[in-house]
Amino acid sequence: MHEGCSGKFQNGKQIVDKVRAMGFSNQYLPMAFSITCVDCGNTFEMSTFEDKCPQCNMVYGVTPCHAFDPDNVKAAGNNY
Repeated sequence: MHEGCSGKFQNGKQIVDKVRAMGFSNQYLPMAFSITCVDCGNTFEMSTFEDKCPQCNMVYGVTPCHAFDPDNVKAAGNNY
């Protein structure tokens, strides 16, 4: 699942699981991303490697290796 920065993830749950396993969930991103929630359409600021939509609790994750581009942020599920 993870091969340095070249690792590929099939879905957002795998990304969030990896971020949690590495202990990066609550660490701040190099720069915050403006995210439009895929579930409710709310726009919010994602500031940590794992974050959630404050309106519907959709959980999002991005790995440290891919935190340079908001296109790498993936949804893992509501209250995941």
